[in-house]
Amino acid sequence: MKTSNLKSMLGPFLIGLLLLGCNEAPKETNSGDPSGSIATSKEQGQAFIENDESTPTVLSIAINSPDHTTLVAAVQAADLENALVNAGPLMVFAPTNEAFDALPAGTVENLLKPENKDALANILKHHVTPGKYDKAFLKNFKKLGQANDQNTTVEVKGDDVYVGGAKILASVPAGNGIVHVVDKVILPPNQ
Repeated sequence: MKTSNLKSMLGPFLIGLLLLGCNEAPKETNSGDPSGSIATSKEQGQAFIENDESTPTVLSIAINSPDHTTLVAAVQAADLENALVNAGPLMVFAPTNEAFDALPAGTVENLLKPENKDALANILKHHVTPGKYDKAFLKNFKKLGQANDQNTTVEVKGDDVYVGGAKILASVPAGNGIVHVVDKVILPPNQ
């Protein structure tokens, strides 16, 4: 056979193999895993995508605040990171570390246990409501519907606004809403 005939026959075959190899997804190995399942990281989803160019989300504002490390630990323990980066708009009433410290001794440690994940998630969702209202506009409300399908009260005392008994200390606009820093943990009525 001539060399040019061999090249014309092998050429398409090699190109076909190359294309097939490019279309296959990389295969993961699970050596040592008798179940055949592959472990995945807990840190999946939109909350774990790094983006330095956009306006920070309510989650990234909390993560970058030294006054909200307990809140961030609670959000992570309840697996709510991805909920706090959705398009929103969301209002998050973010208790400070001091607010968590004011709870009865052992409360935070107990809530962070895996077996209390649902109760913790309920409490945290009671700190989130749809919308992006500043403190002045919140004065127009008597109640807010929270993400845990319960309501919380809004009270105005002079220039101060209280949500669920927690005083708004400061407000930080976010790309997907607003973070209102509060001085108390807002407990749902059934807690």
